[in-house]
Amino acid sequence: MPRQEVIRKARQDKRAGKSPSTQAGEFVKDEIDKIRKGRHGARSTRQAIAIGLSEARRAGVDLPPPRKGQTKKSTRRSAKYAYEAGQGKRHPKKRPRVSRVVEGVLKKEPRSTASRRALSKQGKRAASRRSAASRSAAARKASRTKGAKARSAAAKKAARTRARRRS
Repeated sequence: MPRQEVIRKARQDKRAGKSPSTQAGEFVKDEIDKIRKGRHGARSTRQAIAIGLSEARRAGVDLPPPRKGQTKKSTRRSAKYAYEAGQGKRHPKKRPRVSRVVEGVLKKEPRSTASRRALSKQGKRAASRRSAASRSAAARKASRTKGAKARSAAAKKAARTRARRRS
């Protein structure tokens, strides 16, 4: 169950006109924090992200399941159920035994999957699968919903990064 603060931040993102994936990012971040705090682990960084996305869908973020050909059938079905539950089209029963078993399994998984290094590696791998034009378009779209203060901070950070690369 996601914390109320996370749901509040996601709704704030929605009001600001940000994309559903940005809204879902709040849930993914919360999941990464849970793993870092040692509440449970994850088999891989992708699993940690998937758990966050599932929570986002269940909480009502308008994030449709992936299209056919992008992921395996079971993942699509799971995402579809979570999405429908979040949209109020499905009312799943509480299954305490299943929840307890899943929690127990996740507790045995490694915590290193939420490290800076692991997240960086996953991000780079995901970005490498996209075209330069696609990445550029995403950055342009992001700059439109950022706001002056955040845009200024991002520009300063980019300048610092460029200066560090040159030296």
